[in-house]
Amino acid sequence: MAAERAQADEGTETSDHRPARRPHVAIAVVNLPAERDRRVIRECLALEGAGYRVTVICPREGRHLRHLPGSRDTAIRSFRQPFAGNGILSFAAEFAWAFLCVAWHLGVLVVRHRVVAAQVCNPPDVFWPLALAMRATGRGWIFDHHDLSPELYACKTAVPRPAVTRLLTWFERLSMRFATEVVATNESYRQIALTRGGCAPERVTVVRNGPAAGEIAAPTEADSRSDRKRVVYVGVINEQDHVDRAVLAADRLAALRGRDGWEMVIAGDGECLPALRSLVDERGLGDVVRFTGWLQGPEVDALLRGGTLGIQPDIFSDMTNLSTMAKTVEYMARGLPVVAVDLLETRRTAGEAGRYVPTGSADEFAKALDELLDDDSQLTRMRAVARERFTSMLAWEHQAAAYLRVWRRVVPLPDGTASSRPTDPTAPAPAPGHAS
Repeated sequence: MAAERAQADEGTETSDHRPARRPHVAIAVVNLPAERDRRVIRECLALEGAGYRVTVICPREGRHLRHLPGSRDTAIRSFRQPFAGNGILSFAAEFAWAFLCVAWHLGVLVVRHRVVAAQVCNPPDVFWPLALAMRATGRGWIFDHHDLSPELYACKTAVPRPAVTRLLTWFERLSMRFATEVVATNESYRQIALTRGGCAPERVTVVRNGPAAGEIAAPTEADSRSDRKRVVYVGVINEQDHVDRAVLAADRLAALRGRDGWEMVIAGDGECLPALRSLVDERGLGDVVRFTGWLQGPEVDALLRGGTLGIQPDIFSDMTNLSTMAKTVEYMARGLPVVAVDLLETRRTAGEAGRYVPTGSADEFAKALDELLDDDSQLTRMRAVARERFTSMLAWEHQAAAYLRVWRRVVPLPDGTASSRPTDPTAPAPAPGHAS
């Protein structure tokens, strides 16, 4: 068993006064630095609190961090990513480099630091050979399914190549089949693991994204005291996020209700932010559309608690229909009603706390926003639904319990192992991403 190879570590003692073994596990994430991935941060804190020792392998952005901010002692082993861009060749180079870096760091962790199991977060879905190597040596492997790679490729490519789609689907299947356990971010992803991935039901566990209840500051009088009603977008601003539709909706909204008494706040960063700023200038919307840039956790919390409505401008695609947008859960956590396209997993998440439009055109969004901004009783009812759904189902506390059950099946904790020092569940974290 993997846990039997874990060696004695600091922290607690067993009943016979020998140090309890604190299993050392690794998490690899390559599409974001660990300090910018809220899901990975929460997973690390949950593992620390349960009694595991954690090391994260991730790309480096800016200064070289050796430990995860806000954690007790989660270590970071980072690497530079010189290959990035658009197109099949640049993606292939990026993925190949990421594979080599993760393989090297994981090998060092296994040989020198006695890592007994690992978790990999996709995309990309190229790490299944490492799963084979780990399992061949009796070590556990968890596949944390963040995104649907074939569908994501289709969203980001004007004319998807069937051969590439087939290759991505094959890699996805291998990633799931060779994992000890699969973690899915919603029921649609779980169904894909059971069908397209060929996994047995007992090997697939749903662990949703979302903040912990402890991260949400208590409402204050200042939150509701504002001269302007506020429509908020919080998240990544890339092509597939269609944030331009939110800006165009603000243009239509200004025509419907004038320019006084409301504003749209766009918080986040991404490759499309410069074009979005240009669109605001071209349309003369600088007085009603405000950009904040990339916000940290407490800033996101303050912005959303002072919001009136959240907007989710993602349009229908196979990717968006089956994915849970992290920003939507962030809205729900603060009791913020959401206006969104009628997508399967969005409706499953928001329920009656959402107002749904058919296609996501600027006119549809503007009409829905205009109606809700004038309907205080409806907003009050939707806020109550949002808060209830978050506290009873979506909060990270519920998800962490399921996540730790997965890890305890893969690496059982020795008797007497426990976290010796508290972690900080409200560690500063970036604005939420677009999906999963």
